[in-house]
Formats: sequence, structure tokens, C-alpha cells
Amino acid sequence: MREMLIQLDVDAGDRRWQERANCLGVDPDLFFPERGASTKEAKGVCGGCEVRTECLEYALRHGEKFGIWGGMSERERRRIRRQRALARRGLASA
Repeated sequence: MREMLIQLDVDAGDRRWQERANCLGVDPDLFFPERGASTKEAKGVCGGCEVRTECLEYALRHGEKFGIWGGMSERERRRIRRQRALARRGLASA
């Protein structure tokens, strides 16, 4: 999780990574489970995905609030956003 504090330098307009995603062709409902439902299966699809980092960074940069992106849930992404914001504040006051 610590490595996610550093933003990946990805061109926001370049979405070619999506063509290589493990989830391509998988039912999107899997990645948007009902509240309280298991995310294990969706995270399993993301587990070995070669573009997992790009997917996560896309979700973080675009404020995706729902679903599994880059193998992380809404709660996990909120944690990363908070950590990054604290890190930026720390750098700004240094």
C-alpha cells in the first residue's frame, strides 16, 4: 500500500491500457457489488492483471467512488487519497 502514495505518471487521456485489462469482457456487475457483498471474485480478476496499477491510478485521478478498480475497493482508494493528501501537505510545509 505504501508504494501507492507515489502517483504513477500516466497520461490521463491515454486509455490504451484498458485493451490489456483482465476484466475486458467480464460482466461489469462483478466489479460493482451490492453494499456488504464480497469483493473477492472481482479482486481475483484484478490480481494478476498487468495494467492493475494504471487502472487504480485512473480511478484515483478521476474520483471513481464506486466499484473495484485496480484491485481496490472504494474504502481502500479513499485511504490512498487521504494518504496522498497528507503527504502533499507535508511536502508543502517543508
